[in-house]
Amino acid sequence: SHKAGFGVNIAPIAEINDPFDTCDPIGFPRIILFNLRAVQIVQTPKQVLMLYQNTRTFRTIWTDRELPKAAEITEPRWFGYSVGKWTDPTTLVVTTTGLDESTWVDNTGRPHSDQLVVEETYHRVDELNIDLTVKITDPVMYTQPWYPLKNFQQALFNQLLKNTTDSGAEKK
Repeated sequence: SHKAGFGVNIAPIAEINDPFDTCDPIGFPRIILFNLRAVQIVQTPKQVLMLYQNTRTFRTIWTDRELPKAAEITEPRWFGYSVGKWTDPTTLVVTTTGLDESTWVDNTGRPHSDQLVVEETYHRVDELNIDLTVKITDPVMYTQPWYPLKNFQQALFNQLLKNTTDSGAEKK
């Protein structure tokens, strides 16, 4: 079972088994629900790339294809398989499946099954704000979907900041 070092169910230090503490990727959807850091969004004709400052990782959201069927997912991934569709010029709806079960939903260690589906809706409210609604559905682990919500300001999307805790950071 997941034993977090954060939140209401904090475990004793010797029992914490957070994959992030062993240098595994933070995973999805945790990266968008955990301690907001800067993210840069890059759009191409066939994909949207989310470049996360936290752990300097990226995620690909394909906009030119359908989600793979469950039987086609032979290799679950830390960030899953994500497909996005523009519902209007300011709204991108992203569906993610195929997440590795060793990832956590959030920082408190909420688990998930191989049936987890995460739906993100990014809506550009105005020049300075993007609303993100996240719907988490997992019929094995949760009795109903739940919805964390965040509102981002444009400044967070402008550039990735230098992570001063990187062990390989330049030294002067």
